[in-house]
Amino acid sequence: MLRFDEGVKLFEEELLTLADRANKIRQKKHPEGIVTFVIDRNINYTNVCVCKCKFCAYYRDMQDSDAFVIDFELLKKKIEETLALNGTQILLQGGLHPDLKIDFYEDMLRYIKNNFNVWIHGFSSPEIDHIAKVSSLSIEETLDRLIRAGLDSIPGGGAELLVDMERSRVSPNKINSTRWLEIMEIAHKKGLKTTATMMFKKTDTPEMIIEHLDKIRNLQSKTGGFTAFIPWPFQPNNTELGGEQVTAAEYLKVLAISRIYLENIDNIQVSWVTQGPKIGQLGLYFGGNDFGSLMIEENVVASCGVSYSISLEELLHFIKKAGFTPAQRDMKYNILKVYS
Repeated sequence: MLRFDEGVKLFEEELLTLADRANKIRQKKHPEGIVTFVIDRNINYTNVCVCKCKFCAYYRDMQDSDAFVIDFELLKKKIEETLALNGTQILLQGGLHPDLKIDFYEDMLRYIKNNFNVWIHGFSSPEIDHIAKVSSLSIEETLDRLIRAGLDSIPGGGAELLVDMERSRVSPNKINSTRWLEIMEIAHKKGLKTTATMMFKKTDTPEMIIEHLDKIRNLQSKTGGFTAFIPWPFQPNNTELGGEQVTAAEYLKVLAISRIYLENIDNIQVSWVTQGPKIGQLGLYFGGNDFGSLMIEENVVASCGVSYSISLEELLHFIKKAGFTPAQRDMKYNILKVYS
């Protein structure tokens, strides 16, 4: 594995040199030439959030006219639509609502599991921390209760950049990097698989990005609990933080470096949701082996003015035109269907 300083030096290499190195790692890990994807739906159970991160355009205060907490009738409709499109999973995420204690989440999980055969990939580390605090529970107790109610796995959201000086600047009310990693480690030890993410900005330095990757890599060496890593660029429009857009070339460089540095994580996901499907397609030659989700519904990135949407047929087309065989997977990367 590369040392920290060697990771930083990767940023000095030419883009196509990095692409070649990342592509060779992908070929070694996935010699069959399959590019996977999942059919799921991102269901936001509330947009009320006390965190108020400067990079987020989605959150609302409780008194705002468009603030909401989802009801079971709408939840049922969204899941039925997902299953009708051969979806196998829902990504359940929401804001840090000050009044929702653990019984709300348990009731929601039980309702889903009692009515649908669907995988629940839900609640990022900040959400779990918040649920524990408002419910006066430990992280262990919170996870045990959520698992019993039906939680299957945890998304890697809320990581942003695991560099505390930067976190205190852009999301001062969110948990720090140590807490994010601690919750992931506890989840892994309880048998939950999770993903890991990184939201990076144009102004983030190579040292900051490698610090993030290094922390993810170290935890993976300890637990083996991450199934995939998803780097995606910050979308500044409509946010308090603002700033310049990350270019496609900058995104592809970070994608390739992620593949090179994270040798102990098998799957790297391209971010067509933020970059568009053609850059996502190109990312398959910069180390990516997974096209992410068909993304039947997505609201958080869309609130920043970025709204890419593709059909299953288009997704299959982009993967095949790139020279790969598309395959639908589940969260644990078991292949459900190969499209020849």
